[in-house]
Formats: sequence, C-alpha cells, structure tokens
Amino acid sequence: MYRASPGSESGWGFHRRAELLNGRLAMLGFVIGVLVEAFSGQGILHQIGLGALLN
Repeated sequence: MYRASPGSESGWGFHRRAELLNGRLAMLGFVIGVLVEAFSGQGILHQIGLGALLN
C-alpha cells in the first residue's frame, strides 16, 4: 500500500485527516441505519430490496 509522506498534501495515501473523516462517516451511517430500522420496523437489507437474501 502507498503511504503518503508526512508533509504531503497530494490527497493520496493514508492521511490522518482522511481516516478521521472516514471513521466519522462510517459511525454516522451506522447510527442512521439503526434509527431508520427502529422507526420503520424493517431491517436495512429489506429497505434496500435485498430482503430475499435472508429467507
């Protein structure tokens, strides 16, 4: 894997800023998924049309 040099602003590689954003967006997506599931009563797979995979 490519790792960007510490002073690089190229936008490629593993940057602390990018990893923090990725983690925060993943947590936000998980919370939104759980809330939608709680309010609708359907699991996430059912909501996106993949409920047949569970049967």
